[in-house]
Order: sequence, then structure tokens, then C-alpha cells
Amino acid sequence: MTLYADLEMSRLDFWGLPQAARMEAFRRLRRLDRPVFVPELAVPFIKAGPGYYALVRHADVLQASRDAEVFSSEPCANSIPDMPRWLAVYFGSMINMDDPKHARLRRIVSRAFTPRVLAKMETDLAVAATEIVDRAIEEGPQDFVTQIAARLPVRVICDMMGIPPDHHDFVLRRTNIILGSVDPEYTGIGVELSRLNTARGLVRLLRAGRQLSRLAARLGKERRRRPTGDLVSLLVNGEERLTAQELGSFFILLVVAGSETTRNAISHGLKLFTDHPAQRRLLLDNFEGLIGKACDEIIRYSTPVIQFRRTVTREHEMNGMTYRKGDKVLLFYNSANRDEAVFTDPDVFDITRDPNPHVGFGGPGPHHCLGAHLARREMTVMFRELFTRLPGIKAVGEPDYLLSNFINGVKHLRYTY
Repeated sequence: MTLYADLEMSRLDFWGLPQAARMEAFRRLRRLDRPVFVPELAVPFIKAGPGYYALVRHADVLQASRDAEVFSSEPCANSIPDMPRWLAVYFGSMINMDDPKHARLRRIVSRAFTPRVLAKMETDLAVAATEIVDRAIEEGPQDFVTQIAARLPVRVICDMMGIPPDHHDFVLRRTNIILGSVDPEYTGIGVELSRLNTARGLVRLLRAGRQLSRLAARLGKERRRRPTGDLVSLLVNGEERLTAQELGSFFILLVVAGSETTRNAISHGLKLFTDHPAQRRLLLDNFEGLIGKACDEIIRYSTPVIQFRRTVTREHEMNGMTYRKGDKVLLFYNSANRDEAVFTDPDVFDITRDPNPHVGFGGPGPHHCLGAHLARREMTVMFRELFTRLPGIKAVGEPDYLLSNFINGVKHLRYTY
């Protein structure tokens, strides 16, 4: 059975449908007795494979996440087609690796995410949130994403890396291009995928990756000569250190995964609390008691990262389905997070949900998100600042969503307070 004729998931315009329509499609897929095979989208200048199996059930996503020996992240986890070398040099980070290479890199970069390091950041997070809201009040409500939601995550990541404030907008604009790789606003490609538009978009994507990589390389060179105690200093000095290429690709991963996904969670959160005023009142009545559960429910309900890919390394049977060596599978976290077999009333936004075994930070296993705790802290600090100082803040109208089969992104969101 193929999904293409029914849902056309391979077409980019499927991902431009309202989220409710897409979630209904995934609900129908979860009711089938086995995963469906989806032909790959033909993209000019990128060699496509035959297609992939769509893993849409919570149990399948968990099993594939845990079994990295069978469901490999190599050669590529963040792209459905195999990534050409001219892109992989910038975007072939540790999420596209298996152990032992992945374990080595994760061990080095995990220095930035220890509880002690994150505890030190608490005051800095609060100061940053205050300054961001100060500026938004001074400017007046315009675009929640660009004024507020995008500001805190990119500032946190840049401060961790030792990137000066006058470079923050530079970093943000390039991460928009990388994650908006087919969105016409950022790359000019759009759903038609003409050769001309695709060529222009790929050039913009390549340029953005190269510019961020060069920024990291310059910092790495400076910190080897004069360490300052920031994250780059930790990563390029000591017995285990990153090479210049590894530092560049890790920086791109960090600003994309650590900045863009958190900003989308904050943006989705404002929209959800606007659409569900009873949940908003519940949170404001007991903010400290409920904000932890609220953050996880926002992540579950919106699922900022839609999917990641795995490649089967040997013949394997799972839930009655036999996979062959070389088969691609996509782990659809958005569908797993609405699985009726796991979540009661999965389409209901409920900040008291407990337990909440969502996979919004990836499934269990070696690739579970290193920055999950940091993301929760950023969301907590920002919503505390917003609801304390602007208790009437709410979204106005519908968000302008990113066109993507990878990120459930919000580009723009009007708001008022």
C-alpha cells in the first residue's frame, strides 16, 4: 500500500494544509495494521531514493529510537534524501552519526548542558527575558515571533558560544534560511520546486551554512589562543576537542535545534493559551505548580520537530512488518504525540496531563535531545515574564506557519496586550 495516492504526504502542499487536516491524516495512518510506504519527493539537484516507511505510532517510534544498531542515523537523519557532500560538510553534525563517533562528540559537547552549567544560567535567562519584554513594550505589539519568541533562544545560544550581541541578528537570519529551506519567504523555493527556484534556494542554504561555520571557526581560532571560559573555549581546548569542521557543524546544529525549536514552542504556546482561556486561567492561578507540565504539553501538542529519519542496517521485524537493509523510515513525532493508545483525549490541550510520555524531544536512546532541560527553562522564564508583566497578552488571528515537512514552525504571529 502506498500513501501517495491517498494523502500525498510527499507533496509540499500537504505540509501547507491546516494542522488539523494533517493530524487527521496521521490519525488514519495510525489505524492501519502496518506502516505505509511513501515515495520520495523529487527535488532538483538532489538525488532521491525510492521512499520511506512512515512510523506513526508511539510504540514504533520508541522502539526505533532505542535500537540504534538496527535503525541507524547514518548516513543521514535530518534529510529524507541522502545529503550530498557539499551540504553535509555544514549540516552533517552528530545527529547524522552512530556510536562510537556520535558518543565521542556528544561526550564533548555535553559539557555545556550539565546541571551545574544550566543552574548558573538561571539569572542570565531572567535578565534576558526582562530586557526582551522591555524592548517589546517600548516598540509596541507587532510580531510576537520576531519581537519576543525568537529573541531569547538565539541570545542564550549566542551567549553560550561567546558570540557578541551585534552578531545575534546575523545568526537568527541564517537559521531562518536553514530551517526554512523550502519556504518561499526565506529561500524563494516554494511548493513548485522549479529548477531555477531550487537552485537559488540551495545557494542561499549553502551560503547560510558556510557563513555560520566560518563564524564558529573564527571563534574557535581565537579561543585556542585566548580561552575565555565560554562554550567554544571548552570545545576547542582540553584532551578531547572538536576539529574546526566539527565545531562548525555543531554550532549550526546548536543554533538551529536550540534556537529555532524553542522559539516555535514559545510561539505555539501563546497561541494555545489564547485559544484555550480555561487552561490559561489554570496556569495563572498556579504558575509555579503547573508551568513544568504546561511546557511539556505545549511540546507534545505542537511538536516543533515533526520527524527524523533512520536507515535500517539489516533485515528486521517490528510489529509484524519486515524491513530490509537500506530501507528508510521516518519517525513522525507529531503523530506519536497524538497516539490514542498512549494519550487520553490526545487532541485536547491539557496542562495538567500526567503522565505525559511525549517524544517532542526525540524518543529515548542515544539521540534524545541534549538541550531538553534548557528548552524547558527558557519557556518557563519567558512565560513567567510575559504573564507577570503582560497578563492580558494574547495572539491575534492565525499564525503565519513555516512551509516544512521537518519543522512545525511559526514565522509570524500578531499579538496584543
